Amino acid sequence: MRNQRFFPGIILIGFGAYFFLEQSNIPVLQPYFTWPSLLMIIGIAFLFQGYGAKEYHAILPGVILTGFGLHFHVVNRLEIWPDHIGIFILILALGLMLQHQKTGSGLFQGLLFLLLSILLLFYDRVIVWFGLLENGVSKVWKFWPVSLIFIGGYLLFIKKK
Repeated sequence: MRNQRFFPGIILIGFGAYFFLEQSNIPVLQPYFTWPSLLMIIGIAFLFQGYGAKEYHAILPGVILTGFGLHFHVVNRLEIWPDHIGIFILILALGLMLQHQKTGSGLFQGLLFLLLSILLLFYDRVIVWFGLLENGVSKVWKFWPVSLIFIGGYLLFIKKK
């Protein structure tokens, strides 16, 4: 990291505010003094380092940590928030696409993870939409993860640029 002032500065300010407010015993804030808040503070520090210091490789971990922290805060407070592996893949896709905006790399991976997260989050609706349950293709549909393995193997071992 060329410019070292953003990351440690945000970490110190964030952790200082966190512990000061925790000691203040403000009843409305008590549910937020948990480890997801600390994840968000670290994620926000990475985002400031990524955008503020123009060190764009820090965007991806910033989005992941901030997104995971936000997810763990919101998942038990909002009924509509999904508690599913698809949301974690969606956060990863968002991080890759935001990093692509600044670096020009990672778009394919971001779109691939976005498609995978949509399939996972809306699995039941996708099956009904395609009508797979009615026409007997549902047994074949159970093996779609194998296709992901084959595509990954192709990209890893066979396709060379």
